[in-house]
This record gives sequence, C-alpha cells and structure tokens, in this order.
Amino acid sequence: MNELDPHREIRDAVRRLCSQSSDDYFRKVDERRVYPEKFVDALTGAGWLAALIPQEYGGAGLGLTAASVIVEEINRSAGNSGAVHGQMYKVGTLLRNGSAAKEETYLRRIAAGELRIQSMAVTESTAGTDTTKIKTTATKRDGCYVVKGQKVWISRVQHSDLMILLARTPPLEEVERKSDGMSIFIVDPHKAIGKGLSIRPISNMVNHETSGLFFDNLEIPTEHLVGQEGDGCRYILDSLNVERKVIAAECIGDGYLFFDRVTRYAGERVVFGRQIGQKKDVRFPIAESFIELEAANLVRWRACELFDAQLPCGAQANMAKHPAANASWEAANACIQFQGGCGFASEYDVERKFRETRLYQVAPIATNLILAYVAEHVLGLPRSF
Repeated sequence: MNELDPHREIRDAVRRLCSQSSDDYFRKVDERRVYPEKFVDALTGAGWLAALIPQEYGGAGLGLTAASVIVEEINRSAGNSGAVHGQMYKVGTLLRNGSAAKEETYLRRIAAGELRIQSMAVTESTAGTDTTKIKTTATKRDGCYVVKGQKVWISRVQHSDLMILLARTPPLEEVERKSDGMSIFIVDPHKAIGKGLSIRPISNMVNHETSGLFFDNLEIPTEHLVGQEGDGCRYILDSLNVERKVIAAECIGDGYLFFDRVTRYAGERVVFGRQIGQKKDVRFPIAESFIELEAANLVRWRACELFDAQLPCGAQANMAKHPAANASWEAANACIQFQGGCGFASEYDVERKFRETRLYQVAPIATNLILAYVAEHVLGLPRSF
C-alpha cells in the first residue's frame, strides 16, 4: 500500500468490510444468481452507499474521486460493485437537478438506508445506446403523467425502492431536435407493479440482475417529475458521465485483483523445474498488462478530479472508461491463460471475475461509441452518425 495514498483510510475500511464476506460467499451468490443482500446491507450500514450524499442530508459528503475508491476496493476484494454502483451515481440526478423538497424527501432516507435508488430505466430495444431515439412516452393528463412503452436491460429494479425513468414529453416526432422533449421521473417500482408496470427478468452470463420493463398506462404523479420537463436528456447525460467514471474505477479494481492472483500463482507454480514467473512469455505479458492498467488509472483520476472541480469532463469520462475496461480485460485474459486449468475452476474465483469484467467492453457504453465521441468532440473529425 502506498504510504502517500490520500485515500488509504477509505481503502482500509472498505477492505475490512469486504473481508467479512468471504470469497465463498460471493461465489455462492454468483452460483445461485441471487442478490447479495447481506453484503449490500453491510455497505449501507457503514454509510458507503451514501458516499456522494452531502453531510447535511446524512451522507458522507465525499467527492467522486474518493467515492470511486469504494467501488474499486469492492472489486479488488473479489466482490461485484455491479450490485450497488447505481446508487453511487444516481443520487447525483436528484442532487443536481431535483428541487430542495425532493432532496429533503429522498436523500435523507437514502443516506439512512431506508430507501435504495439502484435502478435507472433508459435503454430501449429499438434505441440501444442512441438514447435520443427512445419512444417511451409520458403524457400529462389530469394531474399525472401516463407512461406507455418498454425498457430493456434495466438493472436491479427488483431491489430498488426508487427508479429513475426517462420518457418522452412529447413524442419524438413532435420535437425539433432529437435530444429535446425528454423528461425524468422518480418511480417506486414496487408500487407500480400491477398498476401499469410489469417486469420480465433477463437471464445473462453474469449475476447482474437485469430486466425488461413494460409500461401500460402507468400513472406517475406530476410532483415526481425531476427538474424541468423536457430537460431530461441533459440530466441523464450528466449521470451517465459519472457512471463511466465509476465503471472505470471498478475495472481498475478488477484489474488489480487479476494481477494479485496471477502474480502470486506465477511465483508459486513450478513447471519443468522452475517457477513459471521466470519465463519471459509469462512475465512479459503480465508486466505489459499491468503498465496499461496503471496508465488507465491515471486517466480515471483525472476524470474524477475534473468532476469534483465542477469542470467539463465528458471527454475524460469516456476516455477513462475505455482504457480501464480494456486493461481489465487484458489482465483477465492473462490471469486465465497463465493459471491454466485453475483459472477455469470456480473455486479460484478468476472465471467469475473474468465474466464480470467482460461486461464493460459492451456497457454502459460500447467501445465504438466512445471512439466516435472522441473522434468528433475531441479531435474535430466529421460526425459519423
């Protein structure tokens, strides 16, 4: 551990908490495809999921730089921050765009652990990562908004007391710019089920609870609108930029976990009379992957620091997530390759983390979209779509 690390106290505390849940616990949670309630309750009780909530509402009042260390250490400890990371950045939607009344109503209860806000319903099957093409509508009528449409790949909705919903007000064909006319709402999914909301779980390769949502005239009170009607695209992009920084930190944590495991194995495993870590075709790929992870980590810190300084950081959010996801994936491959059969055995946890970190090559934003963004908005190349 670096003695000069300004986040050492946070790291140590999160590691101690994670150590209370053994590798066997996380392994069984994955095998059974269940939500890690015990672990989430422990994180909530320790206040870590209220990291970004201001102290005046009972939170820790940390900046994003410090908060990102929490998810990094969860993943480095063989946990999966995918079960909890939503709350780390979704509270910002309320904090930056909600009214004082909403902040008082929700943030204090979230900080106290009375409510979870883990889910955000944005993605649709016909829109994918092109959020401006969403078709779900929220029509104002008789003191409420009536929602019709579908969402897909919505995470943790069954373990979230509050969900952020993005819908069109008015429909896409009635706006001048495709980014206009979207609004965000706060929805209690538990109360909405059977009253216009139905949920269909989607089985997938990792233990990442995700579902398809179907809205059939769901009524949402007008006071559950967050911010100004029609400004939802800007609000959501703000949240997604934070999400990308959080995901970058998770990838960094995964990467360090892989290096912890593979370097220990390479130093102990003896084949043909010597440790495999002595062989250059083993040590060089590991060393190169580690260098890439360290470089990605520097971009992650820069992106978080810009956010905490309230400076523009959309490009840095994308450029943090991309190399972090790539470096973590390369570390995962090296770990699997050089542990051989042990890398595939569930009892060593590498194959589970291998599956988990693969997700971030695809989500929350695909690699090619990051490259398209940087080409256009950073390098000034013509728009590609």
